[in-house]
Amino acid sequence: MHRPPTADAEVAAELAAERPGLEPRYRAALPGARAAVLTRLWRGLAHEPLPWITRRGERGGRLTLHLADGRRLHGPAPDPYATDAYVTVVHLDHVAYERPERLMTDLAVPHAAGFATELGHSVASLALSRAGQEERPEGRPAHGWEWEQRVVDGHPYHPCCRSRPGFSVAEQLAYAPEHRPVVDLELLPVPAAGCLVSGDWPGWLRDGERLLLPVHPWQAAHVLKRTGETTLAAHPLMALRTLALPGGPHVKTALSARLTSSVRDISVGSVRMAASLSAFGERIAARTDGLLHITRTLGAATAHSPDLAAQLREAPEVYAGPGEEVVPVAALAGPHSPDWLADFARLALGAGLRLLELGVALEAHGQNLLVVLGPGGEPRRLVYRDLADIRVGPARLARHGIAVPGDLAGRIVTDDVTALRRKLFGSLVAGALAATAGGGPALAGALEAAVRDLPRTPDLVALCQEPLPAKALTSMRLSPDVPGDQWTRLPNPLV
Repeated sequence: MHRPPTADAEVAAELAAERPGLEPRYRAALPGARAAVLTRLWRGLAHEPLPWITRRGERGGRLTLHLADGRRLHGPAPDPYATDAYVTVVHLDHVAYERPERLMTDLAVPHAAGFATELGHSVASLALSRAGQEERPEGRPAHGWEWEQRVVDGHPYHPCCRSRPGFSVAEQLAYAPEHRPVVDLELLPVPAAGCLVSGDWPGWLRDGERLLLPVHPWQAAHVLKRTGETTLAAHPLMALRTLALPGGPHVKTALSARLTSSVRDISVGSVRMAASLSAFGERIAARTDGLLHITRTLGAATAHSPDLAAQLREAPEVYAGPGEEVVPVAALAGPHSPDWLADFARLALGAGLRLLELGVALEAHGQNLLVVLGPGGEPRRLVYRDLADIRVGPARLARHGIAVPGDLAGRIVTDDVTALRRKLFGSLVAGALAATAGGGPALAGALEAAVRDLPRTPDLVALCQEPLPAKALTSMRLSPDVPGDQWTRLPNPLV
């Protein structure tokens, strides 16, 4: 059967023309990248509610998935919290698959073709990301953005962990944080009278009666088809569309490209709520007795378009004291000692559950959540950034005498207990803590040590006794017409 050129071959050809010295390392990284993506895909197939999988059976350390059409998938019994690439081959009946995109193509389930393309891009981009690491500076990072650029593999559990459709090899090298570039943001002038502004838009981003909106160069070239009158040098962070200004704030730009699961623009509604939501976050964080700080949104502006908007956010480093450093949790992949993991879990769960009891569920995954480390590397406090996707429960807040700001609306406001717990437990426990632990046994040990010291609220009881919610990342990619998040339930390591 003739197959079209693979994504990894296309990237190799582009790389040979763009940066030939990197091509041998890229090719050497491909087998590991395939295993990493296949492991993430197998996790989804093993644990998510996919309608064409009718039964799952485990025996002798092997898992068999029975498909509705009579075929069977065979592979290792998965640890849903493992972060190493332990799946190198999966069998569909008697045919072996090392390439996740070919497995998905031959499964031929609804929407498999588009998902297979994304899987191929994820493998190729991941290999490209890993290929550049030999050039990484040695020693401990001196800046916050250097910590972020050490996160090479992207999302620890998403099969599309490095899928960047629409980005050429040259653009990935020029804009992706793991390649450590300096990005020149375009400053597009827009009449101030035609903009919506929330908070304080600084004078250095104004020109008379015009606002200067920072625009990602990919967005300027591919979506807006225009450039600014000047540029602003910045360092890309894990989110790719968010960048750190040297010695200054972080800039969140609109970037209308699909990264991992969805297109991430900056809606007009999020700009309108930005200042109020930031002030609300500060008031809520003050209730944690110093366990957690929330970075303030300094200003937000939009030309009444999600494609042309920007937010300025406080740098997390402002919350570090003498001898301390602020590190994204995603950059803290193990190994860690059991005592360190327990201390970190106790800190993170203490702050997260306290806010949940008050009525605020953070999306505390490894990108949004940062930890303040002391001189000896001990976790001391937490910093949380990006309030755009938290959930706020008015009824819980009211019980504690806290009012919901009048301009908060939409999906952010809900009293659904399941939705509130999913948001926190799915991001913090099944996400940040699990990835930091690196597997189920280590996660179980950290949780067991942590929960003994926490107030026994109904939320803690649910965390200890019920299956853990996690986003059904594979299901979401295989049902592109279904809006919003989809969820699955993972085995609870505490049970």
